[in-house]
Amino acid sequence: MIKRLNPILHSELRLAIMSHLLSVGDSDFVKIKEITEAASGNVSIQIKKLQTVGYISVTKGYKNNYHHTKVSITSLGIAEFEKYIESLSQYLKR
Repeated sequence: MIKRLNPILHSELRLAIMSHLLSVGDSDFVKIKEITEAASGNVSIQIKKLQTVGYISVTKGYKNNYHHTKVSITSLGIAEFEKYIESLSQYLKR
C-alpha cells in the first residue's frame, strides 16, 4: 500500500523552503525569498504554516539595526521530510 503524501510538504513553495533548510540548517527570510523567487507575502504565509506544525522554528530579531528573521528546520521537520521522500519514492517505484 502506498502511503499518502504529507499535504503540508506537498506544496511547491513549502517543499522548496524545507529542501533549502535541510541543506543549510538555518537561513533567513531574505535568502529564502531569493532562492524561491516568491513574493514576500507568500513566503511569510508558507513559513507560518510550517512553523505552526513544528517543522521549522522562527526567531525574529535585529541584525545591523534591521529586522532579521532566522528560520531553522526542527528535528520533527527533518523526520517528516524524510518520511515524505520515502512516500514519494514509493510512488516512483510503481
